[in-house]
Amino acid sequence: MAKLVLISHVLRKMHNKKIQERRNERRIMRYTNSAFSMTEDEFIASYRVSKDLFEEVYENIKPFLPAPKRRSDISPEYKVLITLSFYATGSYQRLVGGTYGTLMSQQSVSRAIRDVTAALNNQVVLNRWIRFPQTRQERDDIKKRFYEKFKIPAVLGCIDGTHIAIIRPVENEERFFNRKHFHSRNVMIISDADLKILSVDASFGGATHDSFVWNQHPIKQHLTNLNNNGENVYLLGDSGYAQREYMMTPIVDAPVGSPEEFYSKMHASARNTVERTIGVLKNRWRCLLGHRVLHYHPIKAAKIINACCVLHNMCINRIEIALDENTSNHGQNYPLISSQESISRTSAAELRCGIEKRTNLVQHLWASRR
Repeated sequence: MAKLVLISHVLRKMHNKKIQERRNERRIMRYTNSAFSMTEDEFIASYRVSKDLFEEVYENIKPFLPAPKRRSDISPEYKVLITLSFYATGSYQRLVGGTYGTLMSQQSVSRAIRDVTAALNNQVVLNRWIRFPQTRQERDDIKKRFYEKFKIPAVLGCIDGTHIAIIRPVENEERFFNRKHFHSRNVMIISDADLKILSVDASFGGATHDSFVWNQHPIKQHLTNLNNNGENVYLLGDSGYAQREYMMTPIVDAPVGSPEEFYSKMHASARNTVERTIGVLKNRWRCLLGHRVLHYHPIKAAKIINACCVLHNMCINRIEIALDENTSNHGQNYPLISSQESISRTSAAELRCGIEKRTNLVQHLWASRR
């Protein structure tokens, strides 16, 4: 008798489990359908991408998402919806899980964000969507676009750093405490004339100076090699970077009406593209805004930043207009270093060569101003 009761109990438990799995499956399908039943404007407001672009995002990362093992598991498509909602709002996971179209527990939201962020950081995806130009033709196309828009020759991109706020880390807290008195990742971004991100480096803590991040980056040596081989290319950077052959910086306190002032104004106009890029990135994916703060370990925060940059380029590729282009003001074992210290530690020959190249550019722009 006791054996029959036990068998009956096990069978009833299995039956209830199947019923619950079917309910969960129908619930997830219902919530997914609710999201896609929104109007296009409502969908963009919630997830910051159009429905067509959502399908493109999903198809790009689908091969790198964990496949469901049970009928009750959350579908990969639904995980992408959840993660886009979090990136778009920066709200806490519990609130994201309770929004219209994406109802689930905080733990499920956390797993969804983890899986989708990892997929967007897969090297195949990163190499496809964030790519510094490697061929002469690719570089010429970017330089041509900068010249068409800003009349400055040989510009391969604009560079700037921006701080993405994170919670205070448990370990090595001093590496992430920046000069603005909050904890952050100092993210280096290089963009082209159309606001596309050519390179992103989110591996340094907020205590690190922009120029130091750049000095550790392999693109610096790449540009040095190109110039040594006779190809005229350079980035536009602010006065926090050292003037070099591969880096054109503004001339501070140039006399009014002088060729130097004319150059500096053109430089500022063109370099504004990277500031606009950062502004569009943060205002589309609002989890990156300073007042939202990423409540994650620094390594996970860096992956979220990379993921948002991938999505940004997907949006730019689709020529989707950002909802708001207001620019935001803007971890490794490296000490804080000032730009002046950086300059003093480099060779005088490099500095002299860089200033000579900038002088020639100033004269060229002044001569061709009309």
